[in-house]
Amino acid sequence: MPNQLDCDRIPLTMITKEKKTEVLKGIQTNKSDTGSSRVQVAILTERIKELTDHLSTNKHDFMARRGLLQMVGKRRRLLKYIASKDSKEYLEVINKLGIRR
Repeated sequence: MPNQLDCDRIPLTMITKEKKTEVLKGIQTNKSDTGSSRVQVAILTERIKELTDHLSTNKHDFMARRGLLQMVGKRRRLLKYIASKDSKEYLEVINKLGIRR
């Protein structure tokens, strides 16, 4: 019989629906914008923050650290794409999310 705590746990790479909608409100260009590069960067940033908090308490979780590095790399590639298309939009996304470059 599974423990009740195991059933209620959220995987580390997932963010709650409420957090996701909160993040999307400030970054979406329109209501149906759910997959643009800037939205993907915002979601990755939130996931990176949660994983960083997890790793501050669980220093030996090397699989989570690897996942964190993969997410940071993906976010960097998306930001590079945004910068190549429109530098003004790139600066806007960086400032809204509080990412340093």
